[in-house]
Amino acid sequence: MKKMAPLVILLASSIASHATAAETAGSKAAGGTLYFSSDSEKFTSRRTGVDFMTNFSHLDGKTGVRYTDYYFEKNNWSRQGQQLNIMHANVDKVTRDGWMIDAGLFRQNAHDLVTLNSSYRKTLRPQVAVELFATRDYIETATALDNGSYFNFAGASADFIVTPKITVIGLLGQQSFSDGNRRNHARTRLIYQPNLDLGLTLQARYRYFDSSKSDVGGAYFNPDRYDESMLAVGWRQRTGNWRTNLTAGIGTQQINSDPHSSTQLLEAGAEKQERSYAVRVRGGYSRSASFGGPDYRYSYVSSELLIPF
Repeated sequence: MKKMAPLVILLASSIASHATAAETAGSKAAGGTLYFSSDSEKFTSRRTGVDFMTNFSHLDGKTGVRYTDYYFEKNNWSRQGQQLNIMHANVDKVTRDGWMIDAGLFRQNAHDLVTLNSSYRKTLRPQVAVELFATRDYIETATALDNGSYFNFAGASADFIVTPKITVIGLLGQQSFSDGNRRNHARTRLIYQPNLDLGLTLQARYRYFDSSKSDVGGAYFNPDRYDESMLAVGWRQRTGNWRTNLTAGIGTQQINSDPHSSTQLLEAGAEKQERSYAVRVRGGYSRSASFGGPDYRYSYVSSELLIPF
């Protein structure tokens, strides 16, 4: 990792230099993150992170560094990894406008990868907001990690408030893989709020992608074409300093020209900020498709804790 230190320092300096004068200076903070996922193909992922924030206002308003230890396992195969990241986030808690960048170095199995997770969102007028995003990371399967395979994913989304109760969201993006494969992604959501004070939403979702390369050596799930339609119910609630959300959905998917099959989604999250700490917890379950067919199941849980001082 030492040979990449100049790059990490350069990224850190760039983030610091772009922090705007309009940001509210916060305190320092320290804490950590935990993440665990597992799927029906016996692949598990565990991450343990340690954070130090040089400037902290809230969970989406911070500047600092994170060290993460990774452990992947499947049957008799296992892999460890280490990642050093610098991060800066300046996102409004109400409008979600602002930007964030999380960049660094990820080493696993003697493979080094400069990683990136970034986004920028801006409300152009009361009815329209746009967001740009870019991600670069390893593909998390046993074969892909052995090969050091990774992807780049970039695109844009737009929110259109048609009426106070109806919002339409559209996304277009392209994902390029280190093996030369490319995917075109399209997603859309129609969101209806029956009552603006309840925090309840009814959602119609659709997502699609196609792949330019059929044979990827079994490194990852790669149909020529995939589409999913889903109906979901969302709920957001604020009680005191707690903010909670829940989404549940059922739908149908089609892999290439195969018959349609069912999909499921369940996600939940909660976060709280006090003067002495800030915590965020998330979890989810999905049933969709993968190598073995349409009945792939995936679940995860994550937590983040920061203590200002």
